[in-house]
Amino acid sequence: MAKEYKSFSMELAGRTLRVDVGRVAAQANGAALMYYGDTAVLSTATASEKPRDGIDFFPLSVEYEEKLYSVGKIPGGFNKREGKASENAVLTSRVIDRPMRPLFPKDYRNDVTLNNLVLCVDPECSPELTAMLGSAIATCISDIPFDGPCAMTQVGLINGEFVFNPSAAQKEVSDLALTVASTREKVIMIEAGANEVPEAKMIEAIFAAHEVNQTIIEFIDKIVAECGKAKSEYEHYVIPEELTEAIKTIVPPAEMEEAVFTDEKQKREANIREIKDRLAETLAEHEDWLPLIDDAVYQYQKKTVRKMILKDHKRPDGRAIDEIRPLSAEIDLFARTHGSAMFTRGQTQICTMTTLAPLSDAQRIDGLNELITSKRYMHHYNFPSYSVGETKPSRGPGRREIGHGALAERALVPVLPAEDEFPYAIRTVSETFESNGSTSQASICASTLSLMAAGVPIRKQVAGISCGLVTGDTDDDYIVLTDIQGLEDFFGDMDFKVAGTHDGITAIQMDIKIHGLTRPIIEEAIARTKEAREYIINEIMTPVIAEPRKEVGKYAPKITQIQIDPSKIGDVVGQKGKVINQIIDETGVKIDITDDGAVSICGVDKDNIQKAVDMVQMIASEFEEGKIYTGKVVSIKEFGAFLEFAPGKEGMVHISKLDRKRVNRVEDVLTLGDVIKVKCMGKDKMGRISFSKKDAE
Repeated sequence: MAKEYKSFSMELAGRTLRVDVGRVAAQANGAALMYYGDTAVLSTATASEKPRDGIDFFPLSVEYEEKLYSVGKIPGGFNKREGKASENAVLTSRVIDRPMRPLFPKDYRNDVTLNNLVLCVDPECSPELTAMLGSAIATCISDIPFDGPCAMTQVGLINGEFVFNPSAAQKEVSDLALTVASTREKVIMIEAGANEVPEAKMIEAIFAAHEVNQTIIEFIDKIVAECGKAKSEYEHYVIPEELTEAIKTIVPPAEMEEAVFTDEKQKREANIREIKDRLAETLAEHEDWLPLIDDAVYQYQKKTVRKMILKDHKRPDGRAIDEIRPLSAEIDLFARTHGSAMFTRGQTQICTMTTLAPLSDAQRIDGLNELITSKRYMHHYNFPSYSVGETKPSRGPGRREIGHGALAERALVPVLPAEDEFPYAIRTVSETFESNGSTSQASICASTLSLMAAGVPIRKQVAGISCGLVTGDTDDDYIVLTDIQGLEDFFGDMDFKVAGTHDGITAIQMDIKIHGLTRPIIEEAIARTKEAREYIINEIMTPVIAEPRKEVGKYAPKITQIQIDPSKIGDVVGQKGKVINQIIDETGVKIDITDDGAVSICGVDKDNIQKAVDMVQMIASEFEEGKIYTGKVVSIKEFGAFLEFAPGKEGMVHISKLDRKRVNRVEDVLTLGDVIKVKCMGKDKMGRISFSKKDAE
């Protein structure tokens, strides 16, 4: 007997969105089987029965599982199973996590997992968007405490017109890749990559998506009304009022202000350690309070910082509200890297190295989007523990590092040269030397300088900056902060990162800790970031390097491109690659050939590159009558000598054509290995190409 379930549907951006509730995964707290067009995703929300002991944070995990059966593929490699999460899966999980996390209760300590299993993919309907909506719906209908509903919409920009929830093909030609999440009243998350979209157009797109989100929220309300469970009670985590008052007596507000308001992170941390030690000693007789001191001091710091910023317009390091920390930049730090640059903003310091390689070194991608199979530009971001004065072993990049690298990559892709203009694969690696806020935006500035120093002809300079926010009790009571440092991010309500050129935005990532932003806050933040990046480009970056270098560096590979007749590709490659491998062995270059006959020859030594070019052109061209050629003697017979003009390309000089005087033996004139010039005499009576040494002299 088939299981009874409820099904709901709505039209969303010209396609049908369907949600089946109660059909599968009944043991999860909430489950929604999502269909958008032919795309299908199972979204579940599950919570532990009891809170996790010994933690002071909300333990939320978001998973986005890409299964290759969803696009009719078997995974490559020996294992034939999906491996670790792809970069796209990690980024999708982050986009789901960031808007939803603030809507859970701040003192909720139960483990929550939001899982999204991609079952089927329709290129017309984004599985990522379907999972985002599925997570929101599964959580809303569950008994897990959640201040939803929320909804998400993707926006493209094609020929100046907005396209909502664009297909994979539309995304390829879109000037904008924007994702906006909203509650009923406010915007709660923005993620964007853009081809220099003007600020006004970006704001228009954000709020166009916000309007679409309202129709989805109405749809979710109907589902919750019919299928939603009552929200469960949970153990609230609160600091006893008696402890709070005792701490204020021991450490008066004026002393806490003095402790936290300094521009040196290490000094501030030392001040707080001293306060905690004093409190532990003074309150030693209250054993039940001792485990709560850390969190109580955190809350005390937070209230102190927020009050001083919001009411007194005083920042911890003494800056004005719209003031950027001291900046500096330099290039060419290391002699043999292809490009290097360092960008410093206060106690945040990033060094980016650029590496150039032939296009064959582009990253291959085996994912759900069949239109994206490789990536020519790769930006990687590393955040070692020493950058914040901590010690822990390196376990490879985590989700944060992958997210920051992807953000910088999105910011820089719009200004990169086309492949036919600059036929290189490009990798930039941003190493965090020191961190006190906005390392991702500093990595964008450092990477721009590094690319220019490496001779990559980027079209324009890109800079990035982050704005913060402290809010009061009403929507009109707020302060936007330009260039937030770590403490302001930690205790504030927003991290609004914007990167772009003089002419427009190339990337946005907005994280918040409150229940949304009003339009005036978003408009002010975008305006502040534009002012700041104009200053960074004009006053800091341009004086260091105003335009890309005309040539790549001494130690960078040089690439020469030539075109050959596609019918000659087989001759150049040779049987089992024999010919092309011989060229590579002799010259030390790397050769890539496309199906249309485009040949890229890459090497460090220009002479060897030219030698390889000459060989390929020789193999791919026909001998011309009257033209002089240079060949190496590879075989001697009684009737003449065979010359190799290039690997796999030979010709013969008859004994009668060796000298103007009579030659009795070929060996009297030539020996094996001799390199001689000959003239092509055209075809002989038997249709063979004839060469003459005597006519070339």
